[in-house]
Amino acid sequence: MAMGKMKITCEEATAICTKSQYGAATLTDKIKLNIHFMFCKVCRLFSKQNSELSDMCAMAKRYQETHKCCLSAEDKEKLKAQIKEFDKEK
Repeated sequence: MAMGKMKITCEEATAICTKSQYGAATLTDKIKLNIHFMFCKVCRLFSKQNSELSDMCAMAKRYQETHKCCLSAEDKEKLKAQIKEFDKEK
């Protein structure tokens, strides 16, 4: 494959980066992405930050699933009353 065909734009790099995080990027895509990263520190930073954001979202989802955060019945009633009061003020 010619080197010219391995060059990709930053827009293509971000798309491949996202596909790669979900396991949908091909080997050729990953090679193109890594070549792009050698020359583009902005896309390299995007990839790092996107990966960290994905990790944080997954961690938050796991936390929510294990802790079952929800309002108590008393807090729900207080919230309903506050919403009714807010509606009356309109």
